[in-house]
Amino acid sequence: MGRLLSVNVGLPKDVDWRGRTVHTGIWKTPVDGPVMARRLNLDGDGQGDLAGHGGEQRAVMVYQTESYDFWKSYLSRDDLEPGHFGENFTVTGLADADVCIGDRYRIGDAEFEVTQPRVTCYRVGLRLNEPAMPNLLVAHHRPGFYFRVITEGRVRAGDDIVRTRRGRHELSVVDVDALLYLPDRDIQQLRKAVDIPALSPGWQQSFNELLAAHDTPTAPSAPPVGVEPGWNGFRQLRVSAVHRESDYVLSIWLEADDQAVLPRALPGQYLTLRIPGAGHPTPLRSYSLSGDPGTAGYRISVKREEHGLVSQWLHAHIQPGSVIEAAAPRGDFYLTDDGPAVVLISAGIGVTPVLAMLHALSAAGSGRDIWWLHTTRNRETQAFATEVTALIDALPHARQRVFYTQTDGRMNQRAIASLNLPTDAVVYLCGPRQFMTDTRDALTSLGFDPARIHSELFGALPAINPGVVDAARHAPPHQPPGAPGGGPPITFSRSGLTVNWSEDYFSVLDLAEACDVPTRFACRSGVCHVCVTGVVAGETRYVQTPLEPPEQGTVLICSAAPTTDLVLDL
Repeated sequence: MGRLLSVNVGLPKDVDWRGRTVHTGIWKTPVDGPVMARRLNLDGDGQGDLAGHGGEQRAVMVYQTESYDFWKSYLSRDDLEPGHFGENFTVTGLADADVCIGDRYRIGDAEFEVTQPRVTCYRVGLRLNEPAMPNLLVAHHRPGFYFRVITEGRVRAGDDIVRTRRGRHELSVVDVDALLYLPDRDIQQLRKAVDIPALSPGWQQSFNELLAAHDTPTAPSAPPVGVEPGWNGFRQLRVSAVHRESDYVLSIWLEADDQAVLPRALPGQYLTLRIPGAGHPTPLRSYSLSGDPGTAGYRISVKREEHGLVSQWLHAHIQPGSVIEAAAPRGDFYLTDDGPAVVLISAGIGVTPVLAMLHALSAAGSGRDIWWLHTTRNRETQAFATEVTALIDALPHARQRVFYTQTDGRMNQRAIASLNLPTDAVVYLCGPRQFMTDTRDALTSLGFDPARIHSELFGALPAINPGVVDAARHAPPHQPPGAPGGGPPITFSRSGLTVNWSEDYFSVLDLAEACDVPTRFACRSGVCHVCVTGVVAGETRYVQTPLEPPEQGTVLICSAAPTTDLVLDL
């Protein structure tokens, strides 16, 4: 039998953190007397970020006094009191290694069910002024856990905690936490975890994705079997031919400068180019491969942008015999053999990656039901019209529809609905950000599975900064304040910025934030992998060892610093 030692509540507030404002409910303080436990939380309590905390599945956070004793010793601190770890219930006798997902407990007048371990969130590190705390909680198997409220009722400090039911499969909080955050997962335990009805939907989804990756190695998240590896860093490619597709689009064919055979790209991937002579520092840009992936060499197609430094230079100067530098084809937006139907949708120059997919389907003589939807201003701005028509005509079950916005209007939900597209199709979508957002929403409203709608976005990805109130900054990426660093240059290729590393920063993530480069994070301590970023070129070292290393060719920027010149897909 356990005992409830303290009931802690607190409402969200704004907190200054590293020059930014975080809205958080991590500050909890003990309360005297009875407190009503309701379906969504305790009376007087609240959460600042409902995407990661609170709600029915995470109504009450639980932490143990035995873990407090451990951390007091481990951290050499004597100031830790109930509520310091953001918990609502400080308890004794409910160790994470003993409590199982699905266990039910009677406390006072209420009954609770264990739904998941604590989410690894940087805010517990913020509260304790220990940035590594999320990492330490998992590494030392002391995460704590969440209750959902089965029967509402009053609780108070001193109440006994009585287990009323054991969870299915008896997987402990420690077991389940390790399945998500630690390496060497036990697949049989994963299968048991997804068979626990009480496990929260978010963790169910994560575990199902891990199982899918294990059971289907050729799924989109895994490298396809038989694909030749690319190369490290940049290599020289020579221009073999150029062709003007329209007044604004130029195609460029590339081959290895040393006459070697280039690795085959996946249909939909892109090249990151470094263009010596186009500016200082040497600018980098990424362009989708637009040609048949089965042919020797690569083709990119570049739209001349009014303020595009690289595109203007390429249109003005590139010619057969020119030499550029390129990283290996990369990107997880590529065609798969998933499902009987495929819909390729593009706007403007977003046509290039889906054109490569159409080439691949044509070369394979695909019998899939194929739809080609493209939108552009008018016939004069439509590149590849003849090429696309020839490919469509060569396929037995392919059709195309081109929307000219000047005469047909926008390709909106009504227009898409009139086509009667098969809702079980896999969709590949590329174009301007708002076009992709609107089209995704339209397709979802028409019954398409959002998980089967894949899109490609050039430029910076949307930031993920949970709880940060002023995360949506409008300042473009820029050099950091203060004197330039003396370390190796770091290029944020999506943001078009090169900055010298400075030891004033703990990690690449810290430097990126100082430059207003859009970033993604959650734990900031090498656990959650939200910050995982592709390494285009260069080497890094970990200043804080992650609990599980990311895939080869990527880095957790929250915990890494450069050791050489570094180019990141950020």
